[in-house]
This record gives sequence, C-alpha cells and structure tokens, in this order.
Amino acid sequence: MNEKMTHTQSYINGDFVNTTRSYENIDPSTGKSLGTVARSDAPEVDLAVSAARAAQRAWSRTSPEERASLLTKFADLILAEKEDLARTESEDTGKPLTQARADAVTCARYFQFYGHAIDSYYGVTIPLQADMHVYTRREPYGVTAHVLAWNYPMQLFARAVAPAIATGNCSVVKPADETPRTAVRLAALAIQAGIPRGVLNVVTGIGTEAGAALSKHPGVDHVGFVGSTQTGSVIATAAAERVVPVTLELGGKSAHIVFPDTDLDVSAHYVTKGILANAGQTCSAGSRLLVHSSIYEEMLDRVVVNLTKATIGPGLDDKDLGPLVSLKQQARVRGMVDAAVGEILVGGGIPDNLSGGAFFEPTLIAGVDPTSTIAQEEVFGPVLVAMSFDTEEEAVALANGTAYGLMSAVWTRDIGRAHRLSADIHAGQVYVNAYGAGGGVELPFGGFKKSGYGREKGYEALDAYTETKTVIMKL
Repeated sequence: MNEKMTHTQSYINGDFVNTTRSYENIDPSTGKSLGTVARSDAPEVDLAVSAARAAQRAWSRTSPEERASLLTKFADLILAEKEDLARTESEDTGKPLTQARADAVTCARYFQFYGHAIDSYYGVTIPLQADMHVYTRREPYGVTAHVLAWNYPMQLFARAVAPAIATGNCSVVKPADETPRTAVRLAALAIQAGIPRGVLNVVTGIGTEAGAALSKHPGVDHVGFVGSTQTGSVIATAAAERVVPVTLELGGKSAHIVFPDTDLDVSAHYVTKGILANAGQTCSAGSRLLVHSSIYEEMLDRVVVNLTKATIGPGLDDKDLGPLVSLKQQARVRGMVDAAVGEILVGGGIPDNLSGGAFFEPTLIAGVDPTSTIAQEEVFGPVLVAMSFDTEEEAVALANGTAYGLMSAVWTRDIGRAHRLSADIHAGQVYVNAYGAGGGVELPFGGFKKSGYGREKGYEALDAYTETKTVIMKL
C-alpha cells in the first residue's frame, strides 16, 4: 500500500477523481485529522454511474469462469495487503487492530466465496409438457448502488460488491463519511486484479450529498443500504419512486435469552464478546440480556467480572475495546446511558485516562423497564441492558418486544425449547448456544420488522442481485 493517504479521492473508472471541496477525516482514538476526503456530489455520482453503465454489458457477457478467476485473484490481493488495510481500518474506525485484521480476512473471504459460487449458479428447466421447453435465466440488474455504514467498512464493502459483480452487475459504492479509505484502496486493488475499469467505482463524500444523489440516480437499477432505520426509510422511498428494488440492513436490538440449564460461564463469555466487539457499534450486537429469574444475579455477576477485565485503548494499541467512531457518537451514547433508569453495575461513563478520544466504558445496566428507550432503541455503543423472566412465553414476548428483529440467541440444553423459541422469535438469525455478530459469509443475513428486508450473504445474495427471466419455447 502507498504511504498514508493525506487526501482521499473518489475512484471512478479506474482513476482517482478529485473535487474542489473536501472535509477532514478524524481519528476517533485521538480526535486528530488523518487527512482530507474529497467531498463528491451529484456530478461525481453521475460520472461513476455512467462508467458502470458503459462497462456493464461487456462484464455481464464474460463467462462465470472468467469472473470467478478475477474475484479469487482479487481476494488474494486483499490478503496480501491485509496488514496495511487493517491499520487503515483501525485508524478510521478506532477498532482494535486484531478486529480490523479479521475484517480484512473476511473481506477477502467474500470474494473467494462468490468467486467459487458463481461457477455453479444456474437457472432451472421446468417440465411443463412434452412439446414445450421451458427454462429460467438469472440475469443481472445492471448498475447496483451500495451506500455503506461506518462500523465494518471492508466487510460491508465486500458483502455488497462481491455477489453483485459476480452475477454480472457493475457497482458504485458510497462508503461512510467517516471511513472512506479502505473502500478506495479496495477499488484500486480490483483493477490490479484485472477486473475491468468501470465494474467497481467508489464515490467519497457526505451521505446527504453523495449518498442521496446515488440512491436516487436514474441510472441505478438496484440499491443496497446499511445503516439507520430512519435513513433506510428515506432511501427506500427514493427507490420506490423509481420502482427500483432495495436491500436494507438496518438497526437491531438483539437479545440473549439465558435459561438455567445452560453453562453460565460459556454464555457469559459470548454475551460479553457480543457487546464489546467493535465497541458495540454493530447492528447485530447482543445488547439485551434476558435471564431466567432463578439465575439472574449469578449470570450478571459473571458478566460484570468479564466487562471489568476488558482493556480500553486506541485501535492501534489493540486492546479489547477501542473508541466509538466519533465524539458525536460518544455524546449520544453518554446521553442515553445518563437518561436510563436502572442500576449501573459496571461502567456508565467516559474513561478518565483517555481524554481526546471518543471512548466509552463497557456498561451493564440491570433492572431496566422493557419499554424504556434504553431497552427499545439502538445505543450503538458497549452498553448492555439486563432484564429477568420466569417463563418461556415471557422470554419470547421480551425478545420480540421491540421494533427490530435482526438477531437473537437462545442459551439452553433443552433441544425442544431451542426449536420452540427459534420458531417463535421474530429475527433474521437465531443462534442456539452460540453467538456471532452477523455470522459467517455463508449464512443468509437480514432482518425482520424495522431491521430491514432482503437478504445478503450466502447463496441467497446471488438471487438478490439477479432477476429471473422465464423462457417458454414451443417445440
């Protein structure tokens, strides 16, 4: 990778594109500038969409074998640049270096997975009657737009782009305002891997400018968005006005449901990990802890011990917990915690020894009202709230008692209970005796209710980025 970028530009049709306006890219660990970012707007978006449109016909006509080869080569280059990509990601987001390194590996895995999957992605033949030959074709939409969140820049980039370009689409990516650098670097690596110019383009800038222009551009055939429910609604409205399909991955308020017959040490470990990862800035963070009343105190004691042991520091220091993405986010988290009614068992404030950065202590609040704001809305910080229940029915009602439905976990050795709750919980993913924020590349991912609609990841993402054409032929 080049020396640290002091100015990050859009990357369109295989070239860097600058603008007259820019903004500062702030390191959340220090509050200092990492450099400036080109503040692109509608003209650059139009240039990127035009480049994607010009490249799409030829790209869609390449063989699956050729696309597979290019995507897997791209994955190899990402792995070769893993350390530099991870460092850049750690600086931009504040996340610990180990987590950023894992994100780079997962980013490459997406391109490996879809590079392999596209080789066996076929339509079907329908046996209608003897003198009719009927079959389906899966065809790309054309130009896909991807407006990404700031919490997992490399993973979200690959999660969206890999299945889109594998199926013959050409893509335009708008990375988050706060975390643009790895997206630009990945687009340049795609050219190095041999992916043609125009197939993958990145437009940097502010969400309300470049993101809005991209989501409503008349040349875009499919829109994907990861972020808040409020912004997702705006993007969905803009797409609906043009009758363009949308995939939305929005907020979450995911619950761990812990029963007395589980291993409390194991469940406490995963509960802790699920709220500390990425400083809790994860849509699928396990931010609600629902515990059977008979083990409530015992379980909370274990979690308190785990949270107390967590180390905090700048991302590049590679502690357990890095800063939040910005001072603005820090103020939001602090405001929600200060307004919460309940017993703060650990944390609840800003560390005294880390001034200047956007840090917040790992926090556990017990005995909260299930209908309160802290129990209903995303905090997007390392804040866990705990409630108790007595029956399965009460546990399910609590788990389903928010506007969101992204993930959940059930901790029990009772296989019948595990199946019952997995069916009754309204969420896109349900773990039993395990928890992984977002799960693996192979696992379809998306939400119910206000957590969004459509599915990414796994084989289903190939369907999400293609349309079915049915051909009916009289013999």
